[in-house]
Amino acid sequence: MNTAIDNLLHILDLEPLEHNLFRGRSPQVGWQRVFGGQVIGQALVAASRTVVEDRHVHSLHGYFLRPGDPSVPIIYEVDRIRDGGSFTTRRVVAIQHGHAIFSMSASFQVREEGLEYQADMPDVPGPDDLPSEQELKEKFLEFAPENVKRYWERERPIEMRPVDMTHYFSKKPLPAQQYVWVRASDPLPDDERIHQCVLAYASDMTLLDTSLFPHGTSVFSPKIQAASLDHAMWFHHPFRADEWLLYATDSTSSSGSRGMNRGLLYTQDGKLIASTAQEGLIRLRKKEAE
Repeated sequence: MNTAIDNLLHILDLEPLEHNLFRGRSPQVGWQRVFGGQVIGQALVAASRTVVEDRHVHSLHGYFLRPGDPSVPIIYEVDRIRDGGSFTTRRVVAIQHGHAIFSMSASFQVREEGLEYQADMPDVPGPDDLPSEQELKEKFLEFAPENVKRYWERERPIEMRPVDMTHYFSKKPLPAQQYVWVRASDPLPDDERIHQCVLAYASDMTLLDTSLFPHGTSVFSPKIQAASLDHAMWFHHPFRADEWLLYATDSTSSSGSRGMNRGLLYTQDGKLIASTAQEGLIRLRKKEAE
């Protein structure tokens, strides 16, 4: 198992402190703030630890309240809102320095059979028809901005194969849509909840970018202050996060220094296994006074 995946599984393995109370840590990689996907994943772990095993998360809704400090642990407090006949509801608050930095509600359900429908998967090249991350680095990074280089050169637990790399280099307005194949960069344990938490972690990647495409810029631009404001996720079917999943995202609106983004996650054989929605801050930084 590579170091990045090992580190991810380590940070998702929360330390129980007391009844309904858990402690999580951040990877020491020099980030100025905690990655939003980490807090989502850890909060889902905390909630899952208080739910019986035959109930699986089907939705979560979270708000990012303050930037997370990667130098200190995060305390997760779980409120057992309800244990019903079919559904279980949990509320989780992530705390640092005595203040809430993130809050999330999650709902779990006993598996049921019922009506079935899904949106069709977009017709895009498969992951085997696209350059690997190593090939992308060799082909594109020589010409990429320095902050893009740092992003792609860092060892990561999630492997990504974008269908199109144009937005990383172009300053022209582009359609507000993006297709990226994602998977854990090494095999994961056969535990469904781990796969759900790893996907929750990964779901915060690339989503906010989409709302900036029509403006000819990206989250890497020094002119943009970008941050996730909220995050919602729905789980439709079981899946493996260590197998390729197509993350198809689009943006419906940008206004008030916020961008609205949606995502659909498909298996290679076309099954829709999860959906996401997120509003993020995309504020133009004010120019310094001359």
